[in-house]
Amino acid sequence: MLTVAVVILNWNGRKLLEQFLPSIVNYSTNEYTKIYVADNASTDDSISFIKKTFPTVSIILNKENGGYAKGYNDALKNINADVFALVNSDIEVTENWITPVVDYFLQQPEVSIIQPKIKDFKNKEYFEYAGAAGGFIDSYGYPFCRGRIFDTVEKDQNQYENTKKIFWASGACFFVRTSVFMQLNGFDESFFAHQEEIDFCWRAYNSGHQVYYLPSSEVYHVGGATLNEANPKKTYLNFRNSLYTLTKNLPKNKLMYVIITRLILDGIAGLKFLFDKKPMHLLAILKAHVYFYSNFFKVLNKRSETPNKITNYYDRKSIVYQYFIKKKKIF
Repeated sequence: MLTVAVVILNWNGRKLLEQFLPSIVNYSTNEYTKIYVADNASTDDSISFIKKTFPTVSIILNKENGGYAKGYNDALKNINADVFALVNSDIEVTENWITPVVDYFLQQPEVSIIQPKIKDFKNKEYFEYAGAAGGFIDSYGYPFCRGRIFDTVEKDQNQYENTKKIFWASGACFFVRTSVFMQLNGFDESFFAHQEEIDFCWRAYNSGHQVYYLPSSEVYHVGGATLNEANPKKTYLNFRNSLYTLTKNLPKNKLMYVIITRLILDGIAGLKFLFDKKPMHLLAILKAHVYFYSNFFKVLNKRSETPNKITNYYDRKSIVYQYFIKKKKIF
């Protein structure tokens, strides 16, 4: 068996831990699995609550709130296991959520990252926005999922029951071999939060690793518990970090064309926010682009070795065109 460290990142999440930690403790306790809460310098009573209520859960205290990326990077340096299971604090797991993942890692040594089926905790017949049945990316860097394209989320009717190679796995519930996480130096801490898992998976692909979706493992995600869709900061991070990811990982001969195209498409997205009476989200996109272009060469210096052609995209077509113009709403 492989040893598994289930690591929940927490920041002032006492209520979420109280609600969701019991399922993780109930369904993850065995001789091969250990549960950790990595705390990002919380100011609430999260730590005292864990110590009192869940004494078997180990606690790692990070010195600062470095977001998802730095929070996990700092914590995982202190953990010894074969596999990291990175789990959001608003995830409810099911009875058989770890075993099929471990079995698949044992059977498929070339697979380094696995995402389970992620469904909506608030509406359990549906997939959940952040990951659904596995992530992909279009030719302009816009992420989408089997089961979720933009704001269209599908009902789970067993249409995605096949184990499948995907482009990125959701950070909401992210299994990764420890050796690969360390080989790739973890998440890019400049992302803070949002889309760092896409960058990580792209770098993993560029290094010869594979990412898979495994429907036999199933979890339920609240989504937006820390930063919801209505928050302009989330818009800012998503747009900025998407540009970061492209700059770091695209082949040279595609980079400038895609970045210029994104400038136009993101401008259109900003106008849509304006028409929807969400001016702060338009401002967030403008801020993301200003920050990105002012740091362009800094990000460019982080480029990994990439092939001179796009080899890892699922679809070279524009998902924006497919969804908004051709009205293709499902995967």
